[in-house]
Amino acid sequence: MEFGAFADAAAEIEALSADTEIAERVTTLFEDANADLAVLARFVQGRVFPAWSSRTLDIGPNYCYEAIARAAGTNVSADDVEERLAEVGDIGEVAASYDFGGQQGLGAFASGGGAGGGNDLTVAEVAERLDDLAAAEGSGSQDKKIDILFGLFNRASSREARYLARLVLSEMRIGVGEGTVRDATAQAFDVPVEAVERALQVSNDYGEVARVARDEGEAGLDDLDLELGRPVQAMLAQAGTVSDALDDWEEVAVEWKYDGARVQIHHDPEGLDWAVGEGDATEATGGAAAAADADGRTTAVFSRNMEDVTDPLPEVVEHVEEHLDAPAILDGEVVAAEDGDPLPFQEVLRRFRRKHDVAQAREEVQLDVVAFDCLHAGVPESDDSGARETGSRAGDDLLRAPLTERHDRLEGVLESGVSSLWVTDDPEEIASIEAEALDAGHEGIMLKNPDSTYSPGRRGKNWLKRKPDVETLDLVVTGAEWGEGRRASFLGTFLLSARADEETSEAAEFETIGKVATGITDEELADLTELLEPHVREQNGQDVEIAPEVVFEVGYEEIQASPTYSSGYALRFPRFLGVRDDKDPEDADSLERVERLAEKQ
Repeated sequence: MEFGAFADAAAEIEALSADTEIAERVTTLFEDANADLAVLARFVQGRVFPAWSSRTLDIGPNYCYEAIARAAGTNVSADDVEERLAEVGDIGEVAASYDFGGQQGLGAFASGGGAGGGNDLTVAEVAERLDDLAAAEGSGSQDKKIDILFGLFNRASSREARYLARLVLSEMRIGVGEGTVRDATAQAFDVPVEAVERALQVSNDYGEVARVARDEGEAGLDDLDLELGRPVQAMLAQAGTVSDALDDWEEVAVEWKYDGARVQIHHDPEGLDWAVGEGDATEATGGAAAAADADGRTTAVFSRNMEDVTDPLPEVVEHVEEHLDAPAILDGEVVAAEDGDPLPFQEVLRRFRRKHDVAQAREEVQLDVVAFDCLHAGVPESDDSGARETGSRAGDDLLRAPLTERHDRLEGVLESGVSSLWVTDDPEEIASIEAEALDAGHEGIMLKNPDSTYSPGRRGKNWLKRKPDVETLDLVVTGAEWGEGRRASFLGTFLLSARADEETSEAAEFETIGKVATGITDEELADLTELLEPHVREQNGQDVEIAPEVVFEVGYEEIQASPTYSSGYALRFPRFLGVRDDKDPEDADSLERVERLAEKQ
């Protein structure tokens, strides 16, 4: 296909506003694509390489401006291009405003055609030259990149230049997203959209999926699997509450939430020597260099945005190679630690960004890896049953398996560094798990549907990040209960009350609002018992009435209306944060503030 035909299609798509019309025009583009289908499926989104690839053109805007200026003529400078961009705000419009085609020089013929502009550029040529541009490295590479771009612009028509410039700077902006390409692929080649969706999840390559849908149909899409060494998008979580989880699921899978950086780990003891695939390197995978990066490794580590971060994280690689003896794809978190205590997320980023002096950086910031999910699990090399196949696809893809099964497989392949998973329907147990996570210095907890499958790139309701305590309340202790078992000698559950009115006075009255028993260590219980015993008014069995003298700071998930307590409200999942020694009961939060907070939820 001529690049001009693609530019014409892009202009038509950009002029449309309805999603259905856009999808129909992309469908037609795909139907007419022939050998350029895989490239077009990426170009129309503004991508040059597959979504899984961390390859980039690695050319800054200024170099693009320089190439445009050279193609535009001797009276145009890169500064002129930048000034015009400041006026119009669209690099495509700027490029389209120049009359290309008259410039001579080495770059003018670099794309295989003569100077003079016109419609001689093809989609395949553009893809090939952009692949060359991305591969340029070392001394003189920037000049080479500018020469390549100059050669392309010098042969481009006004409309071609508009979309070439946008493509180079990842600013296509014609209204085509991933969903559009998915739907157009299904429509163009008469395959179920569900089959396309699954194929995209395991391959993360819109070009390859479009090609397979056209050439092999639904059966070919079903045959696509995860590939060791080729990352997929991470499943995402949304904010939620314990009550949300318990309302939606019979049981809740609970994990600690770590303040680290997400990683996807690919490992094969035989080496990550997966094939480039059918077709030329550009069409199949975005360049042979991408495959060569993985060739010879046994472990590769990718960041949340699928950037290869293997080299900056040698201890992650070492941990995996020591404790993992089977082909696997793991989802997890890398956390920074000092003397066993977690450090802030920013410390992790320092390591991710480090490209030089990694050994020194490792001494400054130590990293631990915690795996919490398993997307693919194979048979260990030590297995003598003959069950292990050869090749990078040995084992089972687990995207469709429930969470609990995936976690079992994770524990089966990884000997150390696996996150604990609790499954419960008891809100008190969930609160206790959260308290332990917070006491250990972590962010809190994750709440997951035990039956949920793994959906790459999706942010659904099957994974919830428990909302942090946005507000806290200072409440008066007006009662308590003696503990049980090893805590029998301690007051273990505390009745909380809010001040009944906004006015402060020595005769303030208090209305009950809930009880708190979580977030308190044994040592703190001993101290609280000693603090409160002098204020005990009356005892009836395990129940104790306490004079309103001590103020607790309490976190909570939400405030809900409830007839259980005299205030008419109840705290959902309250958590003890500390004693407000600086506050008298008359300074505690009032029922009026409780009502205001409840209304704001």
